[in-house]
Amino acid sequence: MKLRFSGADKAVRITAAVIVLGFVFWTGTLFNGGNSDTKALAAEQGGKEEPTHIWTCSMHPQIRMPKPGKCPLCFMDLIPLTTDKGLDDATGPVRLTMTENAKILAGIATAPAVRRGLTADIRLTGKIALDETRVEMITARVSGRIDRLFVDYTGVPVKKGDHLASIYSPELVSLQKELLVAARAAAASAVRDTAEMVHASISRTFDAAKEKLRLLGFSENDLESVLQRGTTSDHMTIRTGQEGIVLKKLVEEGGYVQTGMPLFHIADLRKLWLLLDAYESDLMWLRLGQKVKFSVEAYPGESFDGSISFIDPVVDPMTRTVKVRVIVGNSDGRLKPDMFVKVRVKASLSKSGAVKNNALRGKWLCPMHPQIVKDKTGTCDICGMRLVQAQELGYVTSGFEDINPLVIPATAPLYTGKRSLVYIAVPDAAQPTYEARTVELGPRVGAYYIVKSGIAEGERVVVNGSFKIDGELQIRARPSMMDPDAGK
Repeated sequence: MKLRFSGADKAVRITAAVIVLGFVFWTGTLFNGGNSDTKALAAEQGGKEEPTHIWTCSMHPQIRMPKPGKCPLCFMDLIPLTTDKGLDDATGPVRLTMTENAKILAGIATAPAVRRGLTADIRLTGKIALDETRVEMITARVSGRIDRLFVDYTGVPVKKGDHLASIYSPELVSLQKELLVAARAAAASAVRDTAEMVHASISRTFDAAKEKLRLLGFSENDLESVLQRGTTSDHMTIRTGQEGIVLKKLVEEGGYVQTGMPLFHIADLRKLWLLLDAYESDLMWLRLGQKVKFSVEAYPGESFDGSISFIDPVVDPMTRTVKVRVIVGNSDGRLKPDMFVKVRVKASLSKSGAVKNNALRGKWLCPMHPQIVKDKTGTCDICGMRLVQAQELGYVTSGFEDINPLVIPATAPLYTGKRSLVYIAVPDAAQPTYEARTVELGPRVGAYYIVKSGIAEGERVVVNGSFKIDGELQIRARPSMMDPDAGK
């Protein structure tokens, strides 16, 4: 089947072809800067054509040729590189000048570099754990048979000195006989006119007999009961050494135990630990003594307080996190071990970007147990070591100055991997002019970066349109973010 076109259709097709050819010719003339005839005509009319000695590629501005040709990378036609009055002198700072209209079209926006107080907000997760310093294991100190269990299920709250079990052991009889014999000898030596040396020896024997029974778990009341009774007993009561909750019961009534066998695990839940997972990027904001707030799902809308007492010196190779320990009070017993928690830590920053950690200024701590904090010198309640000042242990920010850091918006800097670049609005310029400036940045805190050097307070930095300015410099083969040595 053949299609036939009328005379009017042919005329339309010819007209369209002429328009397309004319557009292609006009486009080539525009991008090639006109043909030689046009240039010659301009010369005849007295126009002065600015000489061009360098040719470059619009896609690869690093290509520089002394004459026209093809780009060796993409084979596009080279274009002449002319002197642009919008660019600065190659020997001075890198600047770009544009018109007000161009600034509006590029969407350039600036903001001043100011000093302001910054607070880093760190979010951590973890769970509640037992305070390992408040966990006690009750063991059998003699071999024997458990004749009675006073605590026969886990979860029982106990006080210090409460009875847990009664154990039968023949070993107790000989030790109690030794105690009774030593007691009678001591009483006899006190009545008789005995030499002082002999009396001292008998007293030491009596004290040693009592100490043996104390080490087995006899209390002072138990010893007094044996001495008043004057007879031995083959049963002993096992008692608690601290207040807490019975977490584990490892023996049954009627079972035989050997010396050293664990019987009960008791934990004091009035203080607990929060074991948090902190990533390496979070460590710069965490310090000992910092106050934290956390929440648990059991009590929605309610927050609890604690303080950081320990930061693990090693990184977990599996999770790439560091354990951070927080001590929290639990006098009301509402918090339970193994509850999941969400924690917020707020760190105020000083002039240099360091954390303002002065909660322990003037305090005295134990080097081995930093949770022991006192207002004056003394000894540790746990290990008896001498307390030292927190400044000596590095728990207080040294050289602290109450000066806010210099910051710029986080959208201002451009990164190359090795350096950071910002564009500064040149003040008092006739037209919008922007200067490239290399800066040294500190950490990012929220929507701001701390500036260590490179710009001064009050200078206005480009916060929107930096890439457009930098791209224009790259196209014109001038020093830019990626190629600081271009054009030199």
